[in-house]
Amino acid sequence: MSIFNWIRRDTPQLSDAQQQRLAALPAAAALSDTPLARQRLVVLDLETSGLNLQRDQLLAIGAVVIEGGAIDFSQQFECTLHRAGHQASASTLIHGIAPSAIAAGTDPVEALLAFMEFLGDSPLLAFHAGFDQHMLGRALRESLGYRLRHPFLDVAELAPLLCPEVSLRHAGLDDWLAHFQLQAAERHNASADALATAELALILFSKARRQQLDSLLVLDQRLQGRRRRQRAPSL
Repeated sequence: MSIFNWIRRDTPQLSDAQQQRLAALPAAAALSDTPLARQRLVVLDLETSGLNLQRDQLLAIGAVVIEGGAIDFSQQFECTLHRAGHQASASTLIHGIAPSAIAAGTDPVEALLAFMEFLGDSPLLAFHAGFDQHMLGRALRESLGYRLRHPFLDVAELAPLLCPEVSLRHAGLDDWLAHFQLQAAERHNASADALATAELALILFSKARRQQLDSLLVLDQRLQGRRRRQRAPSL
């Protein structure tokens, strides 16, 4: 599919160079039956000014790559976005990004173009992925006029699917890290949380292979089936 099918007609004003970079972005790859050990995945975490999906802003992006069945530390992305007039709020106490860091951040167009170039056509993993998918998608629409089509898989859904014996209800990232005795160097930092999520994902992928669920396509199909069963009325 041409990149021009993804760009809204009311695309924000971009320089010629930025338009060329936007047009050169590859189409998102659909989930496939590629074995997990041969799949490139980008594990994402975002920091935002709050949890309001329509009002709050994307402040920072952290991402690492799983490739060849391992975390590739040569492929990492970290960026704080500039937001004019940003002020400290309750969220600042959580993510720790000072208004001065936001003021000195990267222009959102440049930051988001750089991230999409880093992402390429790869699928995305995140913990509670629905929030990250929405916030990233909205930022891309507002800054680039770009419609995000990359598939997301939610590690918060994969964990109970692949570990049905674990009694963790409504568990957060900290709960699953503690269960597998994983140590996060820092929490509520986009890059550190992305790394912790990637480490958790590798454990889950090992379990998936032992259950003959050795591709993102099969895992996604199992997740969809689990969602349907959860929505079905009990008899």
